[in-house]
Amino acid sequence: MRSAISRVVAILFLVSVSLGAVNLAFAAGEKIAYMDLAKIFDEYNKTKDLDKQLENKGTAKQAERDKLVAEIKKLKDELELMGDKGKEAKQAAIDEKIKKLQDFDRESRDALRKERDDMARQILKEIKDTIDEVGKKEGYFLILDSRAILYGKESDDLTNGILKMLNDKYAKGKK
Repeated sequence: MRSAISRVVAILFLVSVSLGAVNLAFAAGEKIAYMDLAKIFDEYNKTKDLDKQLENKGTAKQAERDKLVAEIKKLKDELELMGDKGKEAKQAAIDEKIKKLQDFDRESRDALRKERDDMARQILKEIKDTIDEVGKKEGYFLILDSRAILYGKESDDLTNGILKMLNDKYAKGKK
C-alpha cells in the first residue's frame, strides 16, 4: 500500500514539474510540439524492412527446427519397431537429439531477440537524432511524445514531417 502511494506521489510530482516547464516555456513564448513515437517507429520504412529480415530469419530457423523434430520422430518410430537389444542405444540417440533441439530453440530465440533489440535501439537512435535535428532547426523548446499529451493542436504535431524525413533519408541511403 505504501509503495503504491509513493508511486502516485512520484507521478504527481513529475506531472507538476512537466506542467511547470511547459508553463514557463509558454510564458516565455517558446515553441512546443509533439509527435507520435510509436507511429513513427511502426511506419518507418527501415523498421518494416528490418522486420521482414527478422521474419525471414525466423522462418529459416523454424525450417531447421522442423528438420530436427522430423529426425526425432523418425528415431522414435524406429525405436518402436526395435527389439529389446538396441533400444538403449536408440533411446540415447533420441535423448541427444532432444537436447540438441532444446539448445537450438534457446539459442535461436536468444539470437533473434538480441537482433530485434539491437534493431530497435538503432532505429530509436535514428528517430531521436532526427527529432533533435528538427528541434534545433525549427527552434523548438520542447518536443514531447503524444502519449504524454492530453490535448494538442494538430498544427503542433510533427509526426508526419519527422516520418517523411526519416523515410527520405532511408531511401537515399538504400540507393
